[in-house]
Amino acid sequence: MGNYSKALEFYEKALQIFEKVLPPNHPSLASFYNNIGAAYYNMGNHSKTLEFYEKALKIREKALLPNHPDWAQSYNNIGGVYNDMGNYSKALEFYEKALKIFEKALPPNHSSLATFYNNIGGVCQNMGNYSKAFEYFEKALQIFEKALLPNHPDLAQPYNNIGGVYCHMGNYSKALEYFEKTLQIFEKALPPNHPLLAASHNNIGGVYCLMGNYSKALEYLKKALQIFEKALLPNHPDLAHSYYIIGGVYCRMGSYLEALEFFEKALKIREKTLPPNHPDLAQSYHII
Repeated sequence: MGNYSKALEFYEKALQIFEKVLPPNHPSLASFYNNIGAAYYNMGNHSKTLEFYEKALKIREKALLPNHPDWAQSYNNIGGVYNDMGNYSKALEFYEKALKIFEKALPPNHSSLATFYNNIGGVCQNMGNYSKAFEYFEKALQIFEKALLPNHPDLAQPYNNIGGVYCHMGNYSKALEYFEKTLQIFEKALPPNHPLLAASHNNIGGVYCLMGNYSKALEYLKKALQIFEKALLPNHPDLAHSYYIIGGVYCRMGSYLEALEFFEKALKIREKTLPPNHPDLAQSYHII
C-alpha cells in the first residue's frame, strides 16, 4: 500500500508554512491543495478529495489566465472525483471544460488529449451511452498507437476501456481480447501487487463470469482480491467492488452462503465510503 497517510502528513505540514508566507491566491498554494486532494483520493476519501481540489481550482481561476493548462488539470481532477461518486453529469461537465482548454492548447495527436478522450469516454460508458464511449476511446487509442511503442504502459488504459465497452455491448470474445492485451502490458510494467494489475484480473474474471465459465472467473477474481487486500486500505471502494463481483459469481453457481459472505463485506465498505444515493450502494442493498 502506498503510504498515503504519511504523504498527507508531510503535505499538510508544508501547507501550514506556505499559508503563512504566501498570499492567499498564490499558485503554489493551489499545487499543495491539489497534492493533498490526490492523497485523499488514493485513500478513497472522496468528500475530502473534492474539498481540496475545489480549493485548488478557486485559486487557479483567480491567479491564472483563462485557458491555462492548470485550470484543465483542476477540472479533470474534479471530474474524476464526481465520476467515482456516481455523479456522471457533473463529471462530464468538468471533463468537457478540461478538454476544451487542451484542444486549444495542444497539437491534435498530443498524449494529454488522449487522456481526456479516455476520461470522457469513461463517463459516457457509466451513463450507458456505449456508442459515444467507443467513439472517444477509439480517438484516444489512435493517438496512443501513433505516439507509443507496442506494449507501452500508456496503451493499457485505452485497451482496457475498449474492452469494457465491448463487454457492455455483449461482445465477450472481443472484450476478452482487449482485457488480455491490458493484462499483458501491466504484468510487464507494474509491480506484482499494483492495484491496476488487480483491476485487470477483475475485468477478465468478469468476462469469464458472463460467458458462464465460473471456475475461470473465480480464478481471476481471487487473484485480484489478493492484490487489493495487500495494496489498498481496508475500506477502499475498489475492495468493495472486488468482494461484490466474487459474491456475484458464487450466486450464479448457487453457492448462496459464500455469495452472502462476500456481498456483506462489500456492503460494509460501501456504507462507510459512498454517498447514500450512490448506485453501487443501491446495488448492494438490492442483491442482499
